[in-house]
Amino acid sequence: MTVNQYVDWVWSLVSTLATTGLVVLAQSEPVDPHVEGLTFLGEPVLAAEVTAGQRLYADNCASCHGANLEGQPDWRRRLDTGRMPAPPHDDTGHTWHHSDRMLFQITKGGVGAVVPGYESDMPAFGEDLTDAEIEAILVYIKSTWPERQSAFQAEVSANDTGG
Repeated sequence: MTVNQYVDWVWSLVSTLATTGLVVLAQSEPVDPHVEGLTFLGEPVLAAEVTAGQRLYADNCASCHGANLEGQPDWRRRLDTGRMPAPPHDDTGHTWHHSDRMLFQITKGGVGAVVPGYESDMPAFGEDLTDAEIEAILVYIKSTWPERQSAFQAEVSANDTGG
């Protein structure tokens, strides 16, 4: 093979690969960076937020609420301290009964921010986590719920006027 034949062969190969790549790209579905149907405070949620939230949940919440969002055993029964154990954040708990706004307030300011005088072992995370990190944790939790719980929680959030 001569140098000219080799160069022609390389260009032919590059041209074929480029054309094939363009055809594949043209047939691909556009990539949507949002998680279908998932919102937080009325705004669409990015898949990257859910991924970040999963990591932040593992680092900040799983020690009490469980690695699989399962909560502490007997979470409906008061501890000897009179406080309640950490509830599950999966569909067996009550997290999905609350609006996005309320969940954000509880996480940022502690339960006492929503229910004055209520004593809880859950700390306020407002000094340790940014608002964006708190939101990421909450959207991760929301992303794990089945359709029924997600739909209920979305309706509760939509009806929460902040009053």
